[in-house]
Amino acid sequence: MDLKTSLVYQVAKLRLRRIEQYATRAEELQAEQLRHILARAARTDFGRRHGLTRKTTYSSYCTDVPIVDYEGLKDDIERMTRGERDVLVPGSCQWFAKSSGTTSDRSKYIPVPYLHLQDCHYRGGSDALWIYLRNYPDSRFFSTKGLVLGGSHSPMPLSGGKAFSGDLSAILVEHMPLLGEMLRVPSRETLLMSEWTAKMQAIVQEVATARVGSLSGVPSWMLVLLKEVLQATGRESITEVWPDLEVFFHGGISFTPYRSTYAELIPSERMRYEETYNASEGFFAIQDDPAEAGMLLMLDYGIFYEFIPLDELPASGDYSSCRALRLEEVELGRDYAMVISTLGGLYRYIIGDTVRFTSLHPYRIVITGRTKHFINAFGEEVMVANTDAALSEACLRDGRARVSEYTAAPRFFLDEGKGRHEWLIEFEEPPRDLATFTSDLDTALRALNSDYDAKRYEDMTLLPLTVDVAPKGLFHRWLESEGKLGGQHKVPRLSNSRHYLEALLALVTPSSSEL
Repeated sequence: MDLKTSLVYQVAKLRLRRIEQYATRAEELQAEQLRHILARAARTDFGRRHGLTRKTTYSSYCTDVPIVDYEGLKDDIERMTRGERDVLVPGSCQWFAKSSGTTSDRSKYIPVPYLHLQDCHYRGGSDALWIYLRNYPDSRFFSTKGLVLGGSHSPMPLSGGKAFSGDLSAILVEHMPLLGEMLRVPSRETLLMSEWTAKMQAIVQEVATARVGSLSGVPSWMLVLLKEVLQATGRESITEVWPDLEVFFHGGISFTPYRSTYAELIPSERMRYEETYNASEGFFAIQDDPAEAGMLLMLDYGIFYEFIPLDELPASGDYSSCRALRLEEVELGRDYAMVISTLGGLYRYIIGDTVRFTSLHPYRIVITGRTKHFINAFGEEVMVANTDAALSEACLRDGRARVSEYTAAPRFFLDEGKGRHEWLIEFEEPPRDLATFTSDLDTALRALNSDYDAKRYEDMTLLPLTVDVAPKGLFHRWLESEGKLGGQHKVPRLSNSRHYLEALLALVTPSSSEL
């Protein structure tokens, strides 16, 4: 390490020793989090309604508080946005992270009180850095700038200007500690611009000549920025623009489809990638071992975890009678819907992500998909983790193809009782032969998912999948039409309905199509 990085790293050693205890004290650490959460909940209207006290046991908590999704907390959250105090958290809450909507709403608004911001989100960002420096002692992190790419925020209409909503990334920038402010590019004013196209141009102007050593953001949107930087500078690779670049802290979507593209844009042997799991609801996990695909579940961020086996999740969306497991009850290799209780005012809240444990001592997870973003139209139970991996394998076999974006949905043939999966893929680099690529994709998916393979057997239930090539920029145009450019927004990879696929196909015109 250089001198600056080495000096700052000394502060991290005590914290890293605490993280090492995750392997031996997981149950104790989680019990501490629940006690802290219940002590605060007891001082709220929610806590009084459910009879919560600092002495409430876990068993009583499960009996008194049902598992809910956003709809179950929506009324309380709306009260908070209007300035009411002591609703889900003690006191008031000024900031709300805006994320993808529900069936009845365009957006969800997740409370982000200051305590949760500090004890969870910022602690997660710090821990990601300390873990990275532990793994790579040759880093020069604090001698360079960190490029952060995020969204914007604005006052909420019903709050009289007293509450604000925006991407979590914008809230983090707004409250960035001094050290982060000193190291970050671009400026706060530029980063919080609301108009995405103008913001990208301003960011490029600021960062093109900066000494950038790290990147933080969602892979899809960071890729757009990197291409803009190359176009503005006339360079062949990002390594030429930023020779000191050493790490990309990424999250939000799977990095697997983008890995080869980043390797080409940043052809540096020193470049590293560290995955984080930081959602609007909380910072959950960090990739602590470069050799492990699983991310370390962070156990002392004011979050208490429960897990519902995915095969026990009711299709009705009523989770009140679901049996949830504590951390020490989970098994390897099984998919779970994650349920959280937090210092941020979420109580037995199902966040919509599905995870699978890759190790138990310590607990490491991979994100396998979303509880509502999958394809199970014919009993095939295909998850995003399956399709990401299958795409990666098909690209590897092709040797040239690189994927920019994709989505897939079922197509039904009611007369025959059969169907197939229809994919729409926007390629960064097209395959050498689309028919071969499509066949390889189908073969890879069959190898990765036994249920899909069974339904594909002799074409009895499912016919081979099909791939349509999307015109370049199609997914970007759809997000723009939905008012979701930039930040943490993305097109759902999978859906059991054809809603997203049909909306994208509707934007394809004969003049713009490259099919």
